[in-house]
Formats: sequence, C-alpha cells, structure tokens
Amino acid sequence: MSLSQRLFARTLAWGDDAQHRIYGDRKRQLFSDLAGTVVEIGPGTGVNLRYLPDSLRWIGLEPNPHMHGYIRDRLDGRAIDASLRTDPAQDTGLPDDSVDTVISTLVLCSVPDVTDTLAEARRILRPGGQLRFVEHVAADEHTPLCWFQHGIRPVWKTLADGCHPHRRTGAILQTSGFSSVEFERFRAGVPPVSPHISGMAVA
Repeated sequence: MSLSQRLFARTLAWGDDAQHRIYGDRKRQLFSDLAGTVVEIGPGTGVNLRYLPDSLRWIGLEPNPHMHGYIRDRLDGRAIDASLRTDPAQDTGLPDDSVDTVISTLVLCSVPDVTDTLAEARRILRPGGQLRFVEHVAADEHTPLCWFQHGIRPVWKTLADGCHPHRRTGAILQTSGFSSVEFERFRAGVPPVSPHISGMAVA
C-alpha cells in the first residue's frame, strides 16, 4: 500500500486523544446502547471501540490495512465478536437486512460517493435499523468559511486521505431514502472542518 496511507494511519493514531476530548461525550450518547450486529465504516485506528458495549458482533470495514494493527490492539481483551475487513463502504459484500446499526464517524467526507455509501447502508440494515453518525460538513453557503473550504480542497484532499472539506453530508442524508433523519449541528475541530453534525437515520 502507499506511503501516504501509512503516514495517514500514524497521523490518525497521534490525534486519537484529541478526538476523545472533542467527540467523547457525543459518542457515548450515540453508541453506549448498541446491541446485535454493528458495522463500522472506516473505523480508522479503532478510536470508537472504547464507546461500544461488549457482547456486540462488530464488523469493521477499513480499506487501509495500516490501520488494522491499531484496531487489533484495541480489540485485545474485549468481549466483542470482531471481524475486520477491507471491503469498501459502498460495496460491503454483506447480506440484505443483516445489520442492526451502521456507525460512521468522520468518514462520509472521504468515501468516493456518499449516495452509493448511504444506499449500501440502507441495504444491509434491517428494517428499523439505524445509521448513527458524527460527521463534519460544509459551511453555510456564501460565507468566508465556505469559500475557504473550496479553496483548500485540493491540498486538504491530498493531506487527509481523500477528505472533502466542503461536502454537504447533512443535506445528502436528508434525501438518501431513510425513513427519518435527525441530527444536531455543532462546531468542533480545526477551522476548515469546524461545522459538524451528529445524529441518526432510521432505515
């Protein structure tokens, strides 16, 4: 795999403590009651695992193999039935209606096609299953931050493993075919990606 993927894995691991400080409370609220089969899209270094209860069946879809060692370390000693795969989020290879929850945190910004990824999440979720998410999103149109996100896009995408700082993930979620979508907006992180949403969508 590429040197950039190896470096990105190390960069993410270095920033995990900051993620816990910024997002920890929200993740506890979103993930502490999960049960059954959970699929996590792009788990990265496994930073979310500390917020998941034991006794889950957890399937991590992480295409970057340089992340896998970090994930295995965090699974060590946990009572989680874990499976780690490199399948992409838009083509999981999982059966229809087979998953209780899909988790997505700071990853819909970097998938090749958000619409395809969300369609795949709906396909594998059981009726009434949920997508639970924390994502950064585009700034409001015609604001200085919006212009800055567009201007920095080429460099940011290269440095952050394909991340699109200006992606309108909230709007896409609301038109993605889920029976309901609820989220709250908040600001966090470094200025180019400070606008965020967190919430859930029901299949």
